[in-house]
Amino acid sequence: MSEQVSSRGTWSGRLGFILAAAGSAVGLGNLWKFPYITYENGGGAFVLVYLGAIVLVGLPVMMAEILLGRRAERNPVGAFRVLSQGKAGARLWPGVGMLGVISGFVILSYYSVVAGWTVRYIGLAVSGRLETLAAHPKELEAFFREFLSSGTQQVLFHTLFMGATVGIVILGVQKGIERATKVLMPLLFVILLVLVGYSVTTPGFGEAIAFLFRPNFGQLTRGAVLEALGHSFFTLSLGMGAMLTYGSYMRRDNSILKASAVITFLDTLIAIMACIVMFSVIKSFDFEVTKSAVILFTTLPTVFIQLPGGSLVSALFYLLVAFAALTSTISLLEVVSSFAIDELGWGRRRASLTMGAAIWVFGVLSAVSLGANETLSGINLIGRSSTEGVFGTLDYLASNWFLPVGGFFIALFAGWSLGRRESQETLEEGHGPMAVYSFWRFLVRFVAPLAIGAIIVSVILGVEYN
Repeated sequence: MSEQVSSRGTWSGRLGFILAAAGSAVGLGNLWKFPYITYENGGGAFVLVYLGAIVLVGLPVMMAEILLGRRAERNPVGAFRVLSQGKAGARLWPGVGMLGVISGFVILSYYSVVAGWTVRYIGLAVSGRLETLAAHPKELEAFFREFLSSGTQQVLFHTLFMGATVGIVILGVQKGIERATKVLMPLLFVILLVLVGYSVTTPGFGEAIAFLFRPNFGQLTRGAVLEALGHSFFTLSLGMGAMLTYGSYMRRDNSILKASAVITFLDTLIAIMACIVMFSVIKSFDFEVTKSAVILFTTLPTVFIQLPGGSLVSALFYLLVAFAALTSTISLLEVVSSFAIDELGWGRRRASLTMGAAIWVFGVLSAVSLGANETLSGINLIGRSSTEGVFGTLDYLASNWFLPVGGFFIALFAGWSLGRRESQETLEEGHGPMAVYSFWRFLVRFVAPLAIGAIIVSVILGVEYN
């Protein structure tokens, strides 16, 4: 192992890397967005298409990102700079890495604001106040609107979540990120397993299972296929350099293929488990499902209190969402910090604190654009109804442009610019001869770019995925 990797840090082993990378992938998209789009697109048939997209698009691109990181042993910018030397467009490729760093910076700035909401709601659930508010839906909605429009509260909980994120990343790869995810990911899974077990007792469980696993291809549309493709890419934290960065800390005796397969499986399993929980609630109480994640903080609590032990269910649910968010924010900050460590020569403490502070400041703009500041709340640079405010604008740009464009060029670089010998050599380290190498190379050269290109075209034509 090179001196460069030793100074930057490395995972202690395969398990540490898998849990950290799975933590990066698992987030609000698994716990709400996937259940929503599955419900909207008819259930079983959509799930089958999604699983196919995961295998043909998500997994190959994940392997490509990890491959680039481990081969270069650098952050996204440094990886593209090192690996593109002597190749066509050598001066341009580092820009793809910089797009990943920018994506991590921007996404973390507003993601931590939403993550802060979970901290507030854990407190409400534990204190019993949430149950009181949820007994009167209009009061709960009024409370949430007031909470969003309070700049002081938004900045406070944004600060708490950023503080926790910086506190973990500053400790390093093994003592910070790996140690935290080894605790958070098992806890997340246990909480979700408890909620799945609880959902078995609800009246709508049987109907939920049938909806999720009984395919009806008559309900499947071309738009649903495209949405499955889009989510298969976004759910795995691809295109932002997180997997590339984590891959740069990966030991040479670990198999990229096996690790990627396990990470993809865990991410998909958690999404399916979340569907079982959500659909059981939906089918039991027939509440209106909307695309906005705000429903997690307005409608769901009114449903939870109708369940036996509703306060405990609420507390467990928001703890689950908080853990999922924290494992994601850790990876986002690490992308930005690794850039400062490698490219600017900063120590980890300086990189984590400085970049964390910069992201916090930028995040304040999103925190006060939810009603606290009239100008920032009303700004609309994109011209779409869903992008109002700094928060909405940044979310739209990152989800619909930064990530797919970054993923598109990552696939192109791994499939076309990186030579066959280079990619095969790296993929077979810690694995041995890889029988599916040619199939992977075909997918990453042709299938993945075409699929991600279709996502980008759909955005241009007005189809949004956030």
